[in-house]
Amino acid sequence: MQKFLLILVIIISATACQDEGRQELINPIETETEQDSIPTLTGEIIFVGDAAVFRGDSFVYGVSIDSMAQVLAEQVKPYQKEEFDMVSVKVKGKIVPSRNQEGWEEDIEIREIIEILETKKVSDSIEE
Repeated sequence: MQKFLLILVIIISATACQDEGRQELINPIETETEQDSIPTLTGEIIFVGDAAVFRGDSFVYGVSIDSMAQVLAEQVKPYQKEEFDMVSVKVKGKIVPSRNQEGWEEDIEIREIIEILETKKVSDSIEE
């Protein structure tokens, strides 16, 4: 009888104590994953004077000239053979209605420069 009570106590105590790790497997903790609301776009960009245009396969946007656009303008210069060459880039940007009455209906505000897709800088190809 004592063995039976001992086994019963062990079984009850084993099932009553729940391991926190096992509890997470039963009810996984829900983590909020926020989707990136800023789209990543790939296309060609050209800077002319104080204006710029960003063109992709299915879109054409004016570029809001701000500090990020100026940084990108400096980064693409080594990839241009001539002043009016377009350079392929991958950027994250917010699409906003254009403030200008002339030109494109929408502009892109560049938020992040991901990469410049040209394979070689012009200065590298000259040295070869």
